Amino acid sequence: MDTEALRSFVRAAELGQVRQAADELGVTQQAVSKRIAALERELEVRLFTRTPRGVELTLDGQAFLPHARDVVAGVDRALTAVRPGSRALRIDVLGLRSAQAVVLHDYWRSRPGTDLDVVTLRVNDPAVPVAAVRSGEVDASFRTQTDPAALPDDVRMIHAFDSPLELLVGPRHPLAAARRVTPARLRGHRIWVPGIAPGSEWAEFYDQLAAAFDLRVDAAGPNFGDEVLLDTLAESADVATLVGARDRYLWPAHHDLRRIPVAGPTLAYPLSLLLPRADPHPGLRDLVTHLESLPGLPGEVWRPSWATRAAQDAGEAGALRA
Repeated sequence: MDTEALRSFVRAAELGQVRQAADELGVTQQAVSKRIAALERELEVRLFTRTPRGVELTLDGQAFLPHARDVVAGVDRALTAVRPGSRALRIDVLGLRSAQAVVLHDYWRSRPGTDLDVVTLRVNDPAVPVAAVRSGEVDASFRTQTDPAALPDDVRMIHAFDSPLELLVGPRHPLAAARRVTPARLRGHRIWVPGIAPGSEWAEFYDQLAAAFDLRVDAAGPNFGDEVLLDTLAESADVATLVGARDRYLWPAHHDLRRIPVAGPTLAYPLSLLLPRADPHPGLRDLVTHLESLPGLPGEVWRPSWATRAAQDAGEAGALRA
């Protein structure tokens, strides 16, 4: 059933005038009359009778009107739900305890009126969030496409912020008493990061990190979740892991885990933002401005090689603020 015919019928019924309904809808009076006539043929009933003052509903028209109103209202709600600018800004993050989610929460707290929808695309393939941005399923995604040749022309990637890494160990680990550690001190220690997905951005990050500092990054075993990882660290005298300084982890007090900053150089995981080149959601402008206001990391910082490629595209973010 033609929803525009339903809309024309509803407005003509409410106004009692086909001409006024046409003026409101921005079409000709003839177009409204044709729509209503087609609707009557489809329903096989008369909806209006003409009077000297305009049109009046027949009994069938009176019975049909509330249902037609409901359909038109439902269509309007559906369109509002997907139109950028009339719906919440929809952002994909890696996880709700990730650094991206923490930064988004800080952004929302600084602008409590912002209509924000935080979602998590539970995928490891970098092509999936790119496709979600292209289709409008999400307005932006805190993911990285490490191969610039694989990024389509209608999606761009900008540097969002750097997440410094910390060493997370249990109380029996040899480095547990350290106030900070250098990457060189991590050599020979088992850094357990279970469930690294091949081809993912974090797989490439850890490959480059291990090669740059001769580290032992162990991805063995399935990822049973943060709780199992934290339990293992608490019980072990030789297992450690790396976490983002902004990442949220919760553990029982008796675990007595230690978060130790890594410096000399600081190890930074660069977070990127994927967004459409054309017609971005209006809410992205303020978000990009907020990301640019985040303080940088002091001192010497190590980043993977693909971080500079996202930074090169960051200059285009100015178009959002124009």
